[in-house]
Amino acid sequence: MFTKVPSTSFSPSKPLLVWDGACGFCKYWVTHWKFKTGNRVNYSPYQEVAHLVKGIPIKEFKKASRLIETDGSIYSGPNSAYRSFVYFKKPSYFWNKLYARSKTFTFISDHSYNFIAKHRSFFFKLTTICFGKNPKSLKPYWLLWICTFGLSIIMIVSIL
Repeated sequence: MFTKVPSTSFSPSKPLLVWDGACGFCKYWVTHWKFKTGNRVNYSPYQEVAHLVKGIPIKEFKKASRLIETDGSIYSGPNSAYRSFVYFKKPSYFWNKLYARSKTFTFISDHSYNFIAKHRSFFFKLTTICFGKNPKSLKPYWLLWICTFGLSIIMIVSIL
């Protein structure tokens, strides 16, 4: 499980999302978020900025993304994603507030994030199957897969 680090003495000029530059899954979603946040957030792989951020060992950067606010506060793992939604062109506060207020949601989010992080290559493939290969223009292919699966089950049951 990733370690949550509450703050650092490093204070970027605007929020900075630090992610694993060697991860295709991470790159896909960072590309999507860049499109959604415009210039309100900077994005850097930990491989380039880890030396600037005191208090987070490299092994922790490898486990989870971090959103570092201008005051040095740090949002880790799934909360780095939820907090980044606040900076979207159409801001969404819901997920960040839910994470902060619900221990159950926090637990589920943290453990789901940890599971996905340990199986990034599988989830990258699943992401491209469900949303397409272009992270700037997500397609709801997942709906097609669910409908196809549902219709297949109905056909099998009706034949039996």
